[in-house]
Amino acid sequence: MTYSLLFCIATSILLTACTTPSLRFDQVAEAYGFHRAEITGKGFTHVIFNNDEQQASSTLHVYLGGDGTPWMGGFLVAQDPTPRNPVGLALMALDTAPSIYLGRPCYHGQSGQSSCIPDLWTSARYSSQVVDSMALALRGVMYDLDYSTLKIFGFSGGGGLAMLLAQRFPETSTVVSLAGNLDIKAWASYHNYDPLHGSLNPQSMQALPIGIRQYHLAGGKDKNIPPQIIREALKNQSNSQFIVLEEFSHACCWEKVWREVLACVNADCEWPDASK
Repeated sequence: MTYSLLFCIATSILLTACTTPSLRFDQVAEAYGFHRAEITGKGFTHVIFNNDEQQASSTLHVYLGGDGTPWMGGFLVAQDPTPRNPVGLALMALDTAPSIYLGRPCYHGQSGQSSCIPDLWTSARYSSQVVDSMALALRGVMYDLDYSTLKIFGFSGGGGLAMLLAQRFPETSTVVSLAGNLDIKAWASYHNYDPLHGSLNPQSMQALPIGIRQYHLAGGKDKNIPPQIIREALKNQSNSQFIVLEEFSHACCWEKVWREVLACVNADCEWPDASK
């Protein structure tokens, strides 16, 4: 192996090691052709990415990502909780409707804001403070871009946030969760984690209005949020479908079915393999 090749490899490793999760996320978004912007919420600045679709539509698709990495090694608070595996971006890349990826407070390089404290991406990651700020940011996007209807898609912890945001938006027509954390109390108990004090539990909130169509997908091999937790969380939800994809795990392989899911959602269909 030549010296120049060794130098290139070493340089690549160093650059990767020095790149933050936020910068890597931005690079993935740019590769998909998404546009990055910042919008003010309630006391926080939120990063959003949009797919710049210009088709005539009054409906906006909103993507919410997972919790990312709140903790390093399970006991050290992460300085940058931004998702290392941007599942939400990969799904939005398959969507041809006008869509945005809405970032959480303190994610995507915003953790240095004076209002950011570690609770907001650890124990209080689903708090009223978080949800209220995301709601105000989303309301601003709807106003600026003149959208009147929302379809909200959430992966993992983003699934729980999708349920909480839908409570605040009567304009919501559809909620879709994938491996969603819909009962944070049951999830913490299952893993023997400390309770998420300060967070809202989607399972404990009032059921969504019957006019909101719900699709909740679970992975049969998901060891993070097993299907039974999701199933139990939906007992009081009307107009909801619970769907298990037996070969899927927590983060794999939602892109394989996403176009099919979108087609079903847009047609307001009954998923053929919905579990009862």
